[in-house]
Amino acid sequence: MRVPLCLLLLVAHASDMLPLNRRKKQVGTGLGGNCTGCVICSEENGCSTCQQRLFLFIRREGIRQYGKCVHDCPPGYFGVRGQEVNRCKKCGATCESCFSQDFCIQCKRRFYLFKGKCLPTCPLGTAAQQSTRECQEECELGPWGSWSPCTHNGKTCGSGWGLETRVREAGRAAGQEEAAACQVLSESRKCPIQRPCPGERNPSQKKGRRDRRPRKDRKVDRQLDMRPRRPQA
Repeated sequence: MRVPLCLLLLVAHASDMLPLNRRKKQVGTGLGGNCTGCVICSEENGCSTCQQRLFLFIRREGIRQYGKCVHDCPPGYFGVRGQEVNRCKKCGATCESCFSQDFCIQCKRRFYLFKGKCLPTCPLGTAAQQSTRECQEECELGPWGSWSPCTHNGKTCGSGWGLETRVREAGRAAGQEEAAACQVLSESRKCPIQRPCPGERNPSQKKGRRDRRPRKDRKVDRQLDMRPRRPQA
């Protein structure tokens, strides 16, 4: 009876080891095969947890999804780092590749890239570059011009404050063949007007006429007025 009992014990031990070996295959440290860089990995779904600094990329095939740990997210996805898991998230529907959900780097066909957005047509003031699928601005700003004469109500003379203006023109960018409706920028600032208009008196002269006689004659008159007068008899 001892020999059958030993056999029974061996068979029972082997049956207990089978689920353990299968569990070890399902959950591993990611040392080989499709579990490279994984902390937790299964044969059915691949990686579910990655090592630090790696991104978890989940590939969907029908109703099945399979996880993989990657250093860089593939085209069409961008990496988002979290406290527990770093994930690869999909870009917008019009982006071929992106830096974030709201900033595209390259657009899909039939779309043009302009300031991180993928647009069906380029906005006004830009031209579509077919080779790069980008919208290039047609206008280049030039230097500021000189300030205009100081004016107030259309006059450049008078007294008080007026305005002076300068403009900054924009021309076509190099290599642009078609004309562009470039915007002209302008700015204004206050300025003093201290030049009297023709036919107008200086404000200092409006207070009254001054004695225009020579200073010597005016001095003699003052001396005569200061002499003592004789009493009348």
